[in-house]
Amino acid sequence: MKTPLCIFLAAIFGVGAFAADESAFNKANQAYAEGRFEEAANAYETLIGSGNWNVNLFYDLGNARYRLGDFGQAILNYERALALDPRHPEAEANLRLARDEARALEMRRDWIEHYASIATVKQYTIAAAIAFWFALFMAAHLFFSSRRSVGRIGLIALSILICGVCVFAIFTLENGAHGDALAVITGKEVEARLATADTAKSILVLPAGSEIEILSDRGDWIYAALPNDQRGWIPASSAQRVRM
Repeated sequence: MKTPLCIFLAAIFGVGAFAADESAFNKANQAYAEGRFEEAANAYETLIGSGNWNVNLFYDLGNARYRLGDFGQAILNYERALALDPRHPEAEANLRLARDEARALEMRRDWIEHYASIATVKQYTIAAAIAFWFALFMAAHLFFSSRRSVGRIGLIALSILICGVCVFAIFTLENGAHGDALAVITGKEVEARLATADTAKSILVLPAGSEIEILSDRGDWIYAALPNDQRGWIPASSAQRVRM
């Protein structure tokens, strides 16, 4: 059990860490405003490396990398921002702009994944938990009640339906083309090949910022689904997952 002193010290150090991160973020923003984009990008990446992730941090890093002409990293970080908040209009607009300039290729979403993406996995998880516990509470209340209410039974059925839809949406988002396996090409003009060798036949040239879906890996190579509905091997160092 933590003593009051331990709790107090943890609170003090927690506040101190937050203040330090806030100060570092403000300095990075100042560097960006003054046109020192490389310095700003490095500062944003340091903050991300410390585990302090948020939508605006990824978005700002995307902007800094875009200013430096690094479309692969720019698109990667815009996508990371949108993975946290699919309704971030600035990140979505800048992502489209960066894709157009880089001529990056996109993985196709089916209509189910498209509609499921109106919310995040976290939001669906919260909704599913609320619906589940509400259904459980109503079922317990109905069990111990002397009267069987049609309205209560309807609410239980509706809650179970909502929970089921949320679980299905989570499964779709986690396993679809834009799920956990989604990655972005960060190298320039990366060639997808038939085998794990630089001399193997090239299937597709992937501009920086193009999307792939990682299926497996073997040493320094990853096997991926490609935007042209084919599959091939690319160097592992040439791509990074969107979800960290």
